[in-house]
Amino acid sequence: MPEPLRLAVFDCDGTLVDSQHSIVACMKAAFVAAGMASPTPEAVRRVVGLPLAECVARLLPAASANECERLVGLYKEAFIDLRRVDEPLFAGVRELLDALEAEGWLLGVATGKGRRGATITLERHGLLGRFVTVQTADDAPGKPHPAMLRRAMAAAGAEAANTAMIGDTTFDILMARNAGTAAIGVAWGYHPPEELVAAGADAVAEAAHEVRALLSLGRTP
Repeated sequence: MPEPLRLAVFDCDGTLVDSQHSIVACMKAAFVAAGMASPTPEAVRRVVGLPLAECVARLLPAASANECERLVGLYKEAFIDLRRVDEPLFAGVRELLDALEAEGWLLGVATGKGRRGATITLERHGLLGRFVTVQTADDAPGKPHPAMLRRAMAAAGAEAANTAMIGDTTFDILMARNAGTAAIGVAWGYHPPEELVAAGADAVAEAAHEVRALLSLGRTP
């Protein structure tokens, strides 16, 4: 019998890429362009990981559907205008991906970004070709719905028992739980470790190199 495929699916913003400054800047630009008061950086950070339309709706719950749609469009325009803003990889991420590939892991991404934004971000770092599957908010219901993670497993040919989701928000952890996979949190992103644990994370990595060892822990029944 061949060994089962092992799949490590990563969130993008806050897990692979330190994009908080550009996300906050784009959201501020969108609200200013719409003639509205900008949300605080903390408020923006709390919704990172959700589909863009839901982020806007949470930041502006009294807004009409048309207002939300306009803000989404303005955010996308700002993202293209600001796409050269530095969004570095977090320390050790590239080395982590190298190590996991060397051990035979398949790599994937499941992100609240749209397809265009995810492609721009991953291409900027020469990472797009590293992933056998990239699932975005354009492909399926957003986190914490399990659809993106299930689509990633189907694309890679992996089973839930041999798949792990790695992310920095409770939305990532809940998506993993809903899909029946392992859930590894990272402490350097948008939600604090205690919230990740409360959401059901099997473990939380304090640094990128720790993810490799935590993946061996497997899924909590």
